[in-house]
Amino acid sequence: MTDKRSVSNPLALAVLALLFERPMHPYEMATTLREREKEQSIKLRFGSLYSVIDRLQEEGLIRAGERVREGKRPERTVYHITENGTAEMRDWLRDLVSTPAKEYPQFEAALSLLPVLPPDEAMEMLELRVELLDAMLEEIDARHEKASEMAVPELFMIESDYRRAMIECEINWIKTTLDRMSDESWADVVLMEGIPTWRQMHEMRGGGDRLDT
Repeated sequence: MTDKRSVSNPLALAVLALLFERPMHPYEMATTLREREKEQSIKLRFGSLYSVIDRLQEEGLIRAGERVREGKRPERTVYHITENGTAEMRDWLRDLVSTPAKEYPQFEAALSLLPVLPPDEAMEMLELRVELLDAMLEEIDARHEKASEMAVPELFMIESDYRRAMIECEINWIKTTLDRMSDESWADVVLMEGIPTWRQMHEMRGGGDRLDT
């Protein structure tokens, strides 16, 4: 496993994967990623894409090839993956698939600071999050249905399937946590034994500053 890669942006890995399929120019790369809805998983901006392409070329992982013109559009440079690029792409993907990495999602960070909010407001915000997550599930299901109608192989939607499973797990976890927070008879459970102290802390501070008060 490589501890530090010369290029580590996930968009760079996506570019290598696209060029492994076939040579492409940047506009075609962006269009292909959007058509496949990969921007749901990988942040895609034209400025970042060109920066990534330049970096990959500097590292010898891709090379510029022929220039093509489509209709009245300006000429575009077609890029090719190199042998080193193919090796790097496979090694990088092996690492990402096989090795768990510590990530810092915003929700986890917010949970670590949750007692800053009064208990009732914290529960209200968690309930709102469940509503929004449910809406996200509906969007994913709609995309899956559309993909099925277009006979898109399930393998090409695997990251969306994973995202759906993670959202379902999050919803179930939040609902269980809300049940435990609303029923203080759970006070013997370590996770929730601090709720009375949590309430007392905010009562002593006057209940907190809510936007709707």
